[in-house]
Amino acid sequence: MPGILYGVGVGPGDPELITVKAFRVLKESQVIAYPKKRSRAKSYAHQIVDTYINEHEKEMLGLVFPMTKDQTILEREWSNTVEKVAEKLSQGKDVAFVTEGDPFLYSTFIHMMRLMKERYPEIEIKSVPGISSINGAASRLGIPLADGDERVAIVPACDDYETMKQAIQENDCIVFIKVAKVMNLMLSILRELDLTHKASVVTKVTSKEEIIWDVEELEDVDLEYLTLMVVRK
Repeated sequence: MPGILYGVGVGPGDPELITVKAFRVLKESQVIAYPKKRSRAKSYAHQIVDTYINEHEKEMLGLVFPMTKDQTILEREWSNTVEKVAEKLSQGKDVAFVTEGDPFLYSTFIHMMRLMKERYPEIEIKSVPGISSINGAASRLGIPLADGDERVAIVPACDDYETMKQAIQENDCIVFIKVAKVMNLMLSILRELDLTHKASVVTKVTSKEEIIWDVEELEDVDLEYLTLMVVRK
């Protein structure tokens, strides 16, 4: 019998925010797979679960997901990644693929699952939900995401001024992820709408490296990728 592929959400950064079920799956799985940007590098998800894993007892499988839009490179690397995981599963080993946040919310596990189903439909795939950075930010900032009939939106930030402005205008609370690369544009929109005082920005929320920023001081600041903005009107 082939092993089971688990997509395990390990939370936004604080190791104590993984679930009891995630802890059990990590303990019971023979292989711990984790995404990384380059060889010999630890991923953020790997750092989160370091507390719970004895690497001398587990088979650690680092999977390279290059940060590129080159389709040729992406298809090649994704193919290699799926085959590496499938090889372990074919040996009857359960594989826990760890991902920060939740495995079904803007996660590399989503594409992994799709490709695995296409190529190896006989493989059983399960997911373990995790606390997302969105929930982590709401808790750390003390900002309710939605109350009563209010509308909340999760929006990947982009450099389209009118689209970002519309997202703010049409919702009561907006969480902008991937916001680091367009922070100056977002600040311009907030100033136009007189909502700068309603915005909060946090990097690597709940982790030891967490930074809660003063929004007024973010102009031209080089922010890390794991940064999000919450606008609560």
